[in-house]
Amino acid sequence: MAVHLIEHPVVHDVLCALRDTTTRPDVFRQMARRISLLLAAEATRDLPSRAVTVTTPLGPAQGHRVSTDVVVVPVLRAGLGMVEAVLEILPDARVGHIGLQRDEHTAVASQYYAKFPGNLTDSVVLLVDPMLATGGSAIAALDLLTQTGARNLRLLCIVSAPEGIALVEARHPHAHIYTPVIDEGLNAHKFIVPGLGDFGDRLYGTT
Repeated sequence: MAVHLIEHPVVHDVLCALRDTTTRPDVFRQMARRISLLLAAEATRDLPSRAVTVTTPLGPAQGHRVSTDVVVVPVLRAGLGMVEAVLEILPDARVGHIGLQRDEHTAVASQYYAKFPGNLTDSVVLLVDPMLATGGSAIAALDLLTQTGARNLRLLCIVSAPEGIALVEARHPHAHIYTPVIDEGLNAHKFIVPGLGDFGDRLYGTT
C-alpha cells in the first residue's frame, strides 16, 4: 500500500481553518471544497491520457485529454462534502454512494446503502471519506468496491490516524491513500486527536 502525504502549502493552510473551532459551518463547507479540489488533483496526477489536437482561435494546438474512466464514491454523509469538488475537476466522472453508520459505542460501521455504476474493473475509483480514524468505514467501503470488481482504488482523506492506515494496509494493501496529515492517534471514543471533531456535524452545523 502507498500512503501519499500531500505537502502543498495551500492544503495545509486550509486544513488549519478546518481544524479551528471558531470556523463557522458555511466557511467550513467552503474550506472542505477547497481542500478536496487539491486532494483530487494530487490523487489523479497520473491518470492515463491521450494526445489530441484542438483548434484555437489562432490555429491547431497539441494537447492531452484524460482517457480513463473515473468513478468517485463518497462515504455518506461526510463524504458528500468532498464529492462535488472532485466532480468540478472531473465532470465526466461517474458517481456511486456508500452509506455507513458508525456505532458510537463500538465504532463498528454498518452498511445501510450501496449503489455503484457498472463495470468498475478498469476504472480509477476515488473513495472520498474525510476522516480515516479506526479504518472500519474505509475497510467496509473497500470491501464492497472490491466485491464489485474495482481494482484501482484510491482513498482520499482530509485527516488520518495511524490506526486507520495500519488497518487499510493490512486488509487492502493494493489501495492508495492520499492525505495531508497523519495525526497522533485515537482517543477513548475513537475520534482522531487532535483531528477536527466530527466532520459531518461541522459540515452541516449539527453539533
